[in-house]
Amino acid sequence: MALLSTTDFPHQIVKTEGFAHKRIDLHSHTNCSDGSLSPQSLIDRAANFQIDVLAITDHDTVAGIDIAQKYIEEKKIPLKLITGIEISTAWQGFEIHIVGLNIDKENCDLQALIVKQQEAREQRAISMGEKLAKCGFSTVYADAKEMAGQGSITRAHFAKVLHQQGHVNTMQQAFDKYIGKKGSKGQRAYVKPNWCSIEEAVQAIHQAGGSAVMAHPIRYDLSAKWLRRLIVHFSEVAGDGLEVVLPQMNPEQRRKMLAYCEEYNLFSSMGSDFHYPNKWSDLGRNLTMPVGAKPVWAQWQ
Repeated sequence: MALLSTTDFPHQIVKTEGFAHKRIDLHSHTNCSDGSLSPQSLIDRAANFQIDVLAITDHDTVAGIDIAQKYIEEKKIPLKLITGIEISTAWQGFEIHIVGLNIDKENCDLQALIVKQQEAREQRAISMGEKLAKCGFSTVYADAKEMAGQGSITRAHFAKVLHQQGHVNTMQQAFDKYIGKKGSKGQRAYVKPNWCSIEEAVQAIHQAGGSAVMAHPIRYDLSAKWLRRLIVHFSEVAGDGLEVVLPQMNPEQRRKMLAYCEEYNLFSSMGSDFHYPNKWSDLGRNLTMPVGAKPVWAQWQ
């Protein structure tokens, strides 16, 4: 995948006066990380789904953004692209994802963190490949690396390869049997990641002029007590907002996330966390900002 010059699309402050009554999705992925669609195909799908505002938030990379923006301009697609990223962080033994929105992707602090994260990803992938080789799957690392191409290599690539090679019946089974964390040490090929802290991620996003949003708080398998601790910590390190709306959240979960935002003076965001076409979490699905929420884009005026 040929990348464009990093100066082709300089960072600009997004004017959000026209965001009212728009279809907005602030969390999506391309094949520059673990999504299945190219940046161009993702933009086509967003246009077909009548999305007005879309954020591309690939894991620890901004490689797809210039490609998508160039395509939007060439095809004259009426879609506002928000420059984003999803940064993996470590907190109390949990992997917590922080989304950066409306960032200057050329910012030196952000770029330095991306390099650090990519090195951690590569070392983790190598170690995971070694463990899988001991399980009898000698080519999985090489095949996962080829599948990732120039994009960020993730455990999803390993799961896809294990599934395609017939070692597991489903991708989820790859996590359950080999590469997922279950119990104190994880499964046979699980490798503990060496991610940055939440504070480092928030600081880098802020240095890049963006908003730091905690991705999918309901998915971390935390008790109510630990989730509150996480949100308190996120607020203390100057995090900006929570994803209060995801396609598969029930009304009670949305009310709870909105209550946390109100309690800790946080902004609200929403996104599909789109990775591949499916009926459960497709672009824009069930995304409506709750009444009374402070939308994260209010920061971008």
